[in-house]
Amino acid sequence: MEEIILVDENDNEIGFMEKLEAHQDGGRLHRCFSIFVFNSEGKMLLQKRAKVKYHFGELWANTCCSHPNKGEETDVAVHRKLMQEFGFDTELKEVFTFIYKAYDAGSQLTEHEFDHVFIGTFDGEPKPNPEEIGEYDWVEINWLKKDVQENPSKYSPWFKIALDKVLKHLEK
Repeated sequence: MEEIILVDENDNEIGFMEKLEAHQDGGRLHRCFSIFVFNSEGKMLLQKRAKVKYHFGELWANTCCSHPNKGEETDVAVHRKLMQEFGFDTELKEVFTFIYKAYDAGSQLTEHEFDHVFIGTFDGEPKPNPEEIGEYDWVEINWLKKDVQENPSKYSPWFKIALDKVLKHLEK
């Protein structure tokens, strides 16, 4: 049983709950993270979530996202999950946080998350885990911004919220 960390609106730990349960009945606010990886050409590594994901399957999203487990620091969990999903690790920097809530009609589950957003760079060849990732692609940023505007239903809710803020951090 995978327990995740419940938090308040200030990201203070207030308890633990089994992961699936935390997404049921309107969702309980819990800690998560989103990783955005770029290569030296400025392209972003996207993943299409595997069809078997318990919610928001087959949507395009940032490189990797998940939850720290009970007793695990977020800055440790990001590296664990990046290795598990894409088979590589890289230096990651936390750049901002935000809270969001999104309902998935297909699974009837709700994301209610305090999201820690990390950025990194990588120029190697990813080795995607097919249990996690249906497809992946390195995409050009201008194309991506246009596609998200023209085809928003192809992308996960948290990705659409975080994308502009991530790109602003790259400009700094």
